[in-house]
Amino acid sequence: MSLELKINNRTARIEILTRNGSHYRVLIDNKEYELDIEKVEHNAYSILHQGKSINMEMIEGKSANHYQVNTYNRYYEIDIIDAATRYRHHFNGQITSLDRFITSPMPGKVVKILVEEGEAVARNQTLIVVSAMKMDSEYKSPFDGVIKTVLVKEGQAVDALQHLIEIENMGKEEGKSKKGKG
Repeated sequence: MSLELKINNRTARIEILTRNGSHYRVLIDNKEYELDIEKVEHNAYSILHQGKSINMEMIEGKSANHYQVNTYNRYYEIDIIDAATRYRHHFNGQITSLDRFITSPMPGKVVKILVEEGEAVARNQTLIVVSAMKMDSEYKSPFDGVIKTVLVKEGQAVDALQHLIEIENMGKEEGKSKKGKG
């Protein structure tokens, strides 16, 4: 199981590799951890990592998949970015994928690729169209940039959370000086 979490102002990718009772082996941003996680009360958890104990309180926020997490000396705002959340954010104009990738929020089929590798693109420019659940969705560039890699082909079936296009962020000034479609 793989998740993307927005923790305060950073995004982390978490994958549960194995689970045996309360023992978890997880990959967090490509670094492996062995954890023992026990629920001790309704919203309270005890986490053991390398002999150190961390007590954590997890409070549901005002919206789905949003939590406030408190430890003894820290406070975090956490959003769980699952396929449904990514899909909702896409239609609200919010891109929550890892910085340089356009990612499919759900399984589908690539209908049209509107860019080529090396092409300069502008923020909000449509890059690719994917059909899922009998509906075509346009995926737009989250920033001014250059298409580094097109990772799929037209007609190809894609999985949920599959990377479709990699973009190099050119920043506002550099991106505006480049020509792009759209």
